[in-house]
Amino acid sequence: MADQHDDPVRRQYEQFPYPHRDPGDEATRLVTGSPSHLAEIRHYLYAGRLDVRQGFKALVAGGGTGDAAIMLAQQLAEAGGGEVVYLDMSTAAREIAEARAAARGLTNVAFVTGSLLALDDLGLGGFDYIDCCGVLHHLEDPPAGARALARALRPDVATVGGGLGVMVYAPYGRTGVYPMQQMLAQLAGDRPLAEQVAVARRLWDRLPGSNWLRRNPFVGDHKRSDAELVDLLLHARDRSYTVPEFARLLPAGDLRPAAFLEPARYDPASYLNDPKLLRPLAEAGPIERAAFAERLTGTMKKHIAYAVPAGAGDPVARPNDAAVPVMPGSDPAALADRLAGASPTLTVTLDGEKRSFPLPRLTAPFLRRVDGTRTIGEIVQALCAQDAGLDPDAARRQFDQLYAVLNGLNLMLLARRPGTLAQS
Repeated sequence: MADQHDDPVRRQYEQFPYPHRDPGDEATRLVTGSPSHLAEIRHYLYAGRLDVRQGFKALVAGGGTGDAAIMLAQQLAEAGGGEVVYLDMSTAAREIAEARAAARGLTNVAFVTGSLLALDDLGLGGFDYIDCCGVLHHLEDPPAGARALARALRPDVATVGGGLGVMVYAPYGRTGVYPMQQMLAQLAGDRPLAEQVAVARRLWDRLPGSNWLRRNPFVGDHKRSDAELVDLLLHARDRSYTVPEFARLLPAGDLRPAAFLEPARYDPASYLNDPKLLRPLAEAGPIERAAFAERLTGTMKKHIAYAVPAGAGDPVARPNDAAVPVMPGSDPAALADRLAGASPTLTVTLDGEKRSFPLPRLTAPFLRRVDGTRTIGEIVQALCAQDAGLDPDAARRQFDQLYAVLNGLNLMLLARRPGTLAQS
């Protein structure tokens, strides 16, 4: 393996740490997202049964300026256990991440400078969970990266739970990015990076209206800061993956996708309301259906997936009476007020277009009882106690309908009370 100090990607991030972050902002906000939100890890990789107080070790491989590491470390601190190891080649990015951790008083995150390709030599130990967000597509040998990450997992992850959260770029939503990269390489590729930034801004200002990047409303990173512009348009090494290509990359590490986020984005039925068109897809496997949805929307600019060892069972939580519905980042009561009525419908913007999802009649009563502690069974029981004419089985079916929509949008996840077992 080449010396990491000679890596052009490392040199780029030393000059322009990414993403642009100000540690002073930690006083007013916590940057959250997918993958690696603790509630998602519990839902998608532990079937809802993860108690971080029993020991939990996470690696953020390619931590950048710290978004995933800070988010997860903060959530673990609030949950009462667990530790995070941050790993990145860029000392400049690491300094920003360390300052963000210090601003929050976090002591459960360790910072290491190095490459994920050197994990075998770093001696950091086996991990329950690994975040690798926006890194594999910048490696000279992405399959080698997948193999290195898989080797860094604990040997028993396939049986006790855990895995990876991975993000890679997708091609269709990034339409115009790669021709722009090629033009800038031709115009200024031999100049210092700071000069390339100036050329990039000059070219952007003069792009004709017919240019695909100019016409792409889903890509705007380059407008926010120089760091974002460099990462998008002047990257030293960058590629993107369709769903099938991503699905073929993971097996290089003997991994498979357990779930794509948000699930509804990868379901053709979220975009097509035509049974005749959907019928040929009924027998297609999940990757084939996801690939169809990607081609259908044409707007996906990244893929996020939770992945597990190929031999692992199904790690995703499923709704039943013992499951506790949680809605991190949402106010269930406020959503209930919005959706009150006999025929509620949830309208969201999905991949650039408004989509409406019909919901069951009991949506609002259900949501008013979702508090992160009550199980589905207890919620149904409470509703039936209030309405003697309500059939419990019918109520459960309505909850399943509500869950299918909200989980598809990653708005509702499931957890288990410590010490409980799965029930079918």
